[in-house]
Amino acid sequence: MSIINAIILGIVQGLTEFLPVSSSGHLVLMQKIFGITVPAMFFDTMLHMGTLLAVFVVLWQDIYAILKKIVQPLTGFLILATIPAVAAALVFGDIIEHAFESGQFLGVSFLLTSVLLIGSELLSRRANTETLKKCENMNWLDALVIGILQAVAIIPGISRSGATISGALSRRLDRDFAARFSFLLSIPAILGAVVLQTKDLITGTAAEVTGESIGAAAVIAGTVSAAVVGFFAVKLMLKMIREKSLFGFAIYTAVLGILVLVDQFATHLVF
Repeated sequence: MSIINAIILGIVQGLTEFLPVSSSGHLVLMQKIFGITVPAMFFDTMLHMGTLLAVFVVLWQDIYAILKKIVQPLTGFLILATIPAVAAALVFGDIIEHAFESGQFLGVSFLLTSVLLIGSELLSRRANTETLKKCENMNWLDALVIGILQAVAIIPGISRSGATISGALSRRLDRDFAARFSFLLSIPAILGAVVLQTKDLITGTAAEVTGESIGAAAVIAGTVSAAVVGFFAVKLMLKMIREKSLFGFAIYTAVLGILVLVDQFATHLVF
């Protein structure tokens, strides 16, 4: 992988991690377009580390408030919402890695993201604004629903932020708090992915990072570009979730899903 390709993938990751369009799905698609055939799960994880840095910078006040008082309901909700994704990663890890490499579920997954966004937006619009819940009104069932949807979003093409925000809106959480909870939830999710990928550094697959296919310079360039672009993307999404609907993202992922399916079953330009 060239450094230019790595930077492009980092920009794509930074833009799509916090917009509800599936960063993992876009990375798989871009890797197919660039013809990257080596295993790239570790590279994908490092790009997520870049966007994780963006979360820390933008939401440092929320994170500081949690660290200052660890024992609080929000901490428990974040832990509860993380458990389903951890279980799914441990049980279906090999299947998910194959999905990253093949991209065979990509078209259907983009369409599923579109369905989630439309459904949650419709439910949100039906909710009485006076009864919308913030952190102090959240309950364990809200966190569990969000966590289950995050577990489903392990599949490339299903947006993690889209799924978790959709889950939060369907449970009538306030839109601003729904976005912030989703982004805070990305912290243990990304850290968990990094832990699972450390085996690449201590086994033969470490060649993916240090060998000829994906060099260390490319990994660093991609990670930095993902962090910089991700900083602006998370600030943009926090503003958009408060003031705009999710229908535009739903249309985008639906069109993208249809195009991918057409290519997978007919044109075969990428797949």
